[in-house]
Amino acid sequence: MRDPNEIVIRPVVTEASLEAVDYHNKLTFFVALHANKNMIRWAVETLYDVVVVKVNTLIMPDGKKKAFVRLAPEYSAGEVATNLGIF
Repeated sequence: MRDPNEIVIRPVVTEASLEAVDYHNKLTFFVALHANKNMIRWAVETLYDVVVVKVNTLIMPDGKKKAFVRLAPEYSAGEVATNLGIF
């Protein structure tokens, strides 16, 4: 398999993404354009040692791809965000 760091490029740090961490247990990442939802799920679970419940993706007008990753209730998106240095 690929290197998960090639799939997950970096976290998105915006007001909306930080709100999603707090209220919806979601993390937001910029991801590789070629990555599908299963690849993103695998990469996030491998990199951050969490269980992913759902992945939504969005290709933005500037050509970047965002992934919204919801974690299982027993894992804290806030904890992962803190470890990433977002908070």
